[in-house]
Amino acid sequence: MDTIANRIIVGVDGPDSSVAALRYAARIADALDLPLEAVTTWHYSSATEARVMMEWTPDEDAKDTLADAVGRAFGDAPPARLVRTVAAGPPARTLIEMSRACEMLVVSDRGHGGFVGLLLGSVSAACVRHAHSPVLVVRPHALHAED
Repeated sequence: MDTIANRIIVGVDGPDSSVAALRYAARIADALDLPLEAVTTWHYSSATEARVMMEWTPDEDAKDTLADAVGRAFGDAPPARLVRTVAAGPPARTLIEMSRACEMLVVSDRGHGGFVGLLLGSVSAACVRHAHSPVLVVRPHALHAED
């Protein structure tokens, strides 16, 4: 994992709420003149069927999710100091570990459930309780994220 401490990390999983968190984190990174690292995680449990695993490319799906979210957040003009990271591992544990080396961790107040299970609503709560840096939980409906 990256060890650059002077950055803002934002967990991104695809839904509008994480796009809003990405936009807000970019504003903070810009204001503090820090790089922004957008992180999407992927994880599968041991209960996943072998057949599904042979057809599923989780790292590629995560890259696509991240690229889509960045495109929706910034269009053709992403921040110059944006770093995109796809990490294997449970979302909460991965983000908490990454928070050891950042100025702030930004997550949305609710996440994306389903098979990939990237950032569940419980992830933001776990990050608030256990992160090693300050955590900002973005509530997009309170920010008017669609502007």
